[in-house]
Amino acid sequence: MGRNNQQRRRAKAKARTARTSGAAFRTTAQSDGRRTAASAQGNGHVAEQVRDLVHLALRTWRHDRLTADAAVSRLAELASGGVPGRLAVCRLLTAMLREHLAVAWQEGWQPVDLHRVAARGLAGSPAAPAHQRAVLLDAVADELGGYAPDAVDARWWAQLAELEAERWWPSDTDYLSARAGSASGGWAEVCGGAMAALDLIVWLPPLQVIGPRPGEATAATRETATRAAALDERILSRVRALLAKAESTPYEAEAETFTAGAQALMARHSIDAAMLDAAQANRAGPQSIRIGIDRPYETPKAVLLDAVAQANRCRTVWSQHFGFSTVVGFGPDLRAVETLFTSLLVQSTRAMQREGTRQTAWGQSRTRSFRQSFLHAFASRIGERLSEATRAEVDAATAGEDEPGAGVTTGGPTARHEALLPVLAARSRAVDDALEEMFPDMVQRTAGRISDAEGWHRGRAAADQATLDVFTPVGRSGS
Repeated sequence: MGRNNQQRRRAKAKARTARTSGAAFRTTAQSDGRRTAASAQGNGHVAEQVRDLVHLALRTWRHDRLTADAAVSRLAELASGGVPGRLAVCRLLTAMLREHLAVAWQEGWQPVDLHRVAARGLAGSPAAPAHQRAVLLDAVADELGGYAPDAVDARWWAQLAELEAERWWPSDTDYLSARAGSASGGWAEVCGGAMAALDLIVWLPPLQVIGPRPGEATAATRETATRAAALDERILSRVRALLAKAESTPYEAEAETFTAGAQALMARHSIDAAMLDAAQANRAGPQSIRIGIDRPYETPKAVLLDAVAQANRCRTVWSQHFGFSTVVGFGPDLRAVETLFTSLLVQSTRAMQREGTRQTAWGQSRTRSFRQSFLHAFASRIGERLSEATRAEVDAATAGEDEPGAGVTTGGPTARHEALLPVLAARSRAVDDALEEMFPDMVQRTAGRISDAEGWHRGRAAADQATLDVFTPVGRSGS
């Protein structure tokens, strides 16, 4: 998405927010928060008062928390004071959350992205506590529950299952009322959580759209995804078995052998899939996924993901603000990257923790720099091993005879060589083109220098530094 498109989408989102506010918002913005909170006590003015309070809290949430908190307290009083107040508060807050979530989906956000950003904070908003994230997940489940199940991509439902977000409240009530009845902080906690979720969503910048958005999934997309997953699962089950052995062994050399074997299996499967697509003139292009990069030591973790991606003919762009990297590649390669990276995180963390802590000669801790350097070295070493395994599979495929019954190409080594290498080169170019189209403003920067020699040599006695493609949203400072 280009800079102009991002700016236009952001302007549209702000315009929608302004339209939702209306004249009541403009009047409230000019008045004192406490005077507004105490006015309009009659039942006939409850809905108007709730609207004024919500927009006042939203407007002042980041720069005047005293006023925002006073507005939230008054909302809680109205919600707990009787049916008219409760209905007015719940109707407006749930409607605004639905509206802004729908905008967020259109602008590239997915449920797991929202939860990750809420957990780490964004754009001046601190990390949300658990009860606020719970309200956010309720709002997500409520909004997506308005679509026909088949109209939402299966990966979105998988994300909701992973986050344990579901419509748990009775059908005759809303999630805010249901949660207020069980929350220790009652309506004050629930109204604060709803306002925190709303503030977060309103401030979200546009992202690159990945896959069909809610309402856009079709029978064709579902069939394609199901067929691809079925083809990959046979290979991935064998890969997971090898990676489980790598994770369970205490010997690093043995773990590397199992991991390299898993990479060889995935590389072989990728080659077969590429040749099959070429034989069938399959027009499906590169796809993309997002993979979370959690703290601490997120830079070397992003380097590790990049090393795994490159070994599988994929490209990554790290969005440090949001805590994820976007991986671009063809379907089988993306699934290989995700599976392998998950296992390597376990292996690298376990190996790092076995090393224990470190101190300087003066008794000061250097554990962080040691571990940072260790993980950088681990990523460098693993990247080389995975790339070697991939090259070996390509060489074997171009030099050896076709396997009986492969059904992809016919002829001897020369024929297979001539068929395979152009296909792989074309796929690599397609991935590069897709990445540049998605991230026209992408920059490259160093991914951190090694500052602890022991950590580096303990992890890998080679290399100096790695680089990462980094995407910074328009209007934001650098990472």
